Amino acid sequence: MTTFGAGSAAATIVRPSRAAIDRAVRLGAGSLLWSALLLVTYWWVADGGLRVGFANGAAVLALGQVTGLVASMLLLAQVVLMARLPMLERAFGQDGLARVHRLVGFTGFDLMIAHILLVTVGYAAGDVLAGPAELWTLMVDYPGMLLAVAGTGCLVLVVVTSIRAARRSLRYESWHLLHLYAYLGVGLALPHQLWTGGQFVGSTGRTVFWWAAWASAAAAVLIWRLALPAYRTLRHDLRVASVVREGYGVVSVYLTGRSLGALRAEPGQFFTWRFLAGPGWSRAHPYSLSAAPDGRSLRITVKELGDGSRDVARLRPGTRVLVEGPYGRLSPRVRTRRHVALVGAGVGITPLRSLAEGLAYGPGETVLVHRFADQPLFAGEFAALSHRRGLRVIELPGHRDERANQPAALLHHVPDLAYREVYVCGPEPWAQEIRRTALAAGLPPEHLHYETFQW
Repeated sequence: MTTFGAGSAAATIVRPSRAAIDRAVRLGAGSLLWSALLLVTYWWVADGGLRVGFANGAAVLALGQVTGLVASMLLLAQVVLMARLPMLERAFGQDGLARVHRLVGFTGFDLMIAHILLVTVGYAAGDVLAGPAELWTLMVDYPGMLLAVAGTGCLVLVVVTSIRAARRSLRYESWHLLHLYAYLGVGLALPHQLWTGGQFVGSTGRTVFWWAAWASAAAAVLIWRLALPAYRTLRHDLRVASVVREGYGVVSVYLTGRSLGALRAEPGQFFTWRFLAGPGWSRAHPYSLSAAPDGRSLRITVKELGDGSRDVARLRPGTRVLVEGPYGRLSPRVRTRRHVALVGAGVGITPLRSLAEGLAYGPGETVLVHRFADQPLFAGEFAALSHRRGLRVIELPGHRDERANQPAALLHHVPDLAYREVYVCGPEPWAQEIRRTALAAGLPPEHLHYETFQW
């Protein structure tokens, strides 16, 4: 462990080994996925996938088989990504996992559609016009196909609602509920693959491999998305202690419970919350910690952006809370530099507020830049941190969409940005502008950490 500074103001930097572990996890996860894809492709080749002729649609059918194999593996990887494994969460972070999730998801879906079309035409002996009739025959005569059709419908629903244009027209609550159909879609495809897919059960090794892959994905969901949140909820018995209005449309919720230190939450991280306060309790909402966890209480700060967040302001003390987490990489875990810059816009200042309190730093070593449209959040708390710990606070009034002067303003106030550990949180267009500015100023990408409000 490396320590900078003097006396009680000494700044402690995260162990370099934690960053090395995260890099190893990212490398290992990518290597494991590529190895699995190469293995199923090798089995396809070993079965003569490259030696088929072009007569009677054999080549088309062979292509349909390999696209199905690769699509199946990518869809399983998608389930694991949705399972929120702590190791992956720590290594990739929320935005990193979202990018991988999107790439793997759309690629797997495209290959699944290609598999359906190619296999149909292949069974129709290459006759495209006979494809619809052949597809109907496959659906009604082959075991497991009707379930596979239902699963495909679920996945189509998930993909369509994940397109940015469609996503903007949906409330977060509705999108989140629809997104869970991905689990159902992948699960419904399993019988079809095991009953009719020779590539899945053609040998003992393949049977073991695919059953192990499916079992691992199912176990990841059951453990990390169901069992662990249920255990933590029962163990910690989180309840609303009070709700405090911070400004127009913004409230802070204080929560208490048992043994909260065992959650191992870090400043800057977020949980998904379900407040047992009536209808809509089953919908999860991701909110960041707005105060450094102290083992006795937690605090989140929420802006009214939808039905779920609007209801938060009406929570009563004593309301029970179901939680999943902690999640996110916007935390002290990624810090390897002495000097820090915290850059936030609007309510995006929330996780940075907890970092400003929870990070170790000496006077003048950490600067916080807050862009806001109407009134700054936590102004009094930042003033106290400035007085007590030497936090340097820069307030930039103005709407976050006024991006023309942001790069110049940021570099004017923080000219040594390239030599700091930089944390950014805010709406995606704004955060991307700040990201481009920081990288153009010479900041190495590994020292830039950001999360957005994109979902």
